[in-house]
Amino acid sequence: MPSVDLFDVDTLYRVTMVKIHDKDFKLYMSEQEIKSVVADMAAKISHDLRDKNPIFCPTLTGAFMFASDLVRALDFEAEVCFVKYSSYSGMNTTGVVNSEMPFPAKCKGRHVVIVEDVVDTGITMDAVLADLHSMEPAGIYIASFFFKPDSFRKDFKIDYIGRSIPNDFIVGYGMDYDDRGRTLKDVYVLN
Repeated sequence: MPSVDLFDVDTLYRVTMVKIHDKDFKLYMSEQEIKSVVADMAAKISHDLRDKNPIFCPTLTGAFMFASDLVRALDFEAEVCFVKYSSYSGMNTTGVVNSEMPFPAKCKGRHVVIVEDVVDTGITMDAVLADLHSMEPAGIYIASFFFKPDSFRKDFKIDYIGRSIPNDFIVGYGMDYDDRGRTLKDVYVLN
């Protein structure tokens, strides 16, 4: 990772601080904690949806790591189809949602699980939901690894939440700061 400087490593070789571009981030959630949250969510989804033949639609790019871990932890075979919506530039939402890869036609009449890395203001998810509703799915479920209730400005329901967190900027486990930091195994918060 040439663009991510690692420093301040503890005696267990866990990276406790990272520098991405011009910002310093400190460890927020370890890989082990992440695995535990994913396992809990996968168990709940398996219980609720295993008989509904759902299609999982992770939103690119941030949710790809979480989605990969989540569908492999389910106790049933899952169909996956990626979608791409974005509204962030740097560390802030632009308020404008861009759809680069919309939902495929096969979502019509199916139970669809939207897999998201983080729901904060809800602006992006609101646009995602509007697009998906127009396809007349049998059911819509949202599974978000993180949820920021203090930032949330919409009124849709998030069916599966891994962790509710403060309105802090986080990177790692798929989430980025200007396209860097996604491949970090742990999650880091702006220091």
